[in-house]
Amino acid sequence: MNENRVLSVTELNEIIKSLVDATPILNNVCIKGELSNYKIYPSGHHYFTLKDQNSSLKCVMFRSSASKLRFRPESGMGVTAFGRISVYPRDGAYQLYCTDLQPEGIGDLQVAYEQLKAKLSAEGLFDPAHKKKLPQFPKRIAIITSSAGAAVHDMIRILGHRWPMTEVVLLPVRVQGVEAPPEIVGAIRYANRYKVADLIITGRGGGSIEDLWAFNDERVARAIYDSELPVISAVGHEPDVTIADYVADVRASTPSNAAELAVPDRADVEGLLSNLDIRSRQALKKQLTRCRTELNNLKSRKVMTDPMAYVDTKRMELDYIRDRLTAAADGVTKLKRNDFVRLAAALDAMSPLKVLGRGYCIAANEKSGELIRSINDVEINGRVDLCVNDGTVKCRVEETEAHCNG
Repeated sequence: MNENRVLSVTELNEIIKSLVDATPILNNVCIKGELSNYKIYPSGHHYFTLKDQNSSLKCVMFRSSASKLRFRPESGMGVTAFGRISVYPRDGAYQLYCTDLQPEGIGDLQVAYEQLKAKLSAEGLFDPAHKKKLPQFPKRIAIITSSAGAAVHDMIRILGHRWPMTEVVLLPVRVQGVEAPPEIVGAIRYANRYKVADLIITGRGGGSIEDLWAFNDERVARAIYDSELPVISAVGHEPDVTIADYVADVRASTPSNAAELAVPDRADVEGLLSNLDIRSRQALKKQLTRCRTELNNLKSRKVMTDPMAYVDTKRMELDYIRDRLTAAADGVTKLKRNDFVRLAAALDAMSPLKVLGRGYCIAANEKSGELIRSINDVEINGRVDLCVNDGTVKCRVEETEAHCNG
């Protein structure tokens, strides 16, 4: 019988785990590979596989370590993983307990920057349609930045020089470190809630990507987007572009440039006003000259020197028009009278009375009054009226005689 000690599976796995844990090289490893099957559980722990062309390694990153990641790991991403190798006794499998991940090729901050930029762009936070117009002459400007930096002094100096009528309200915050984003967010919300200004400038001086990282924070970006007050982002120097720059209503290349964009230059405004004053005076002078000329022309008119001359002229015109109307009426009346005489003569010539005056008479049936045109229109012993020039002759028909035609 084999005298070796019989071990349980659990005991064996614990022995192997203790041997692995006791190996110094396995307690601090740096492994390069590709992320696969990356999953984040509700507990906050991250589980994934690190693989290359020939092998794979199971990995776990606990919530405490995963919360420090500044980018979002995704399957297919090449990374360098840091941590220790140990055995998980329950499964009898070794795995990497990861404490940090670094993207391959570029730093984790740059990856986090690109990922957040793509995410917010897809949500429409960079949409130009959402950008608010800056007030032309702000009465009060809120500056959200560090009170100890040179940037705030430069902005206050430039604002005072360019437009001293604007009041500056400083809301001091930290602009670097883990405490900076919530302080910046709080200051932006405070300025909006209490309407402490017409315009917000937020930013800081130049530095590394780590120094400027507070302005690449998603919380800061969303606070700027939600701001009802217009926001100018002034972070770093000309080449530095942060997420805040994309979300803000206006992006300034430097804090000093932000102050220049926020207010007009007093000298420019004074020059413009002076030019407008000169132009308005010239326009008024031309208008006065034109009005004076028109007044002189009116004064020299006859109607002004002799008002009745105008009335007399109109009276003469009225007499002339009356004479023309009278002559026209007389002419029409004469024509109508001549037409009347001509028509009356023609009507008189056609009158039956003229015929009777020449010795003729008109025979009519006594009863019906109808004219007698034929012997057939009368009856023997019938009564007939003969109308002559000076009266009517009552007759009785004794006989009729037909005439022979021809």
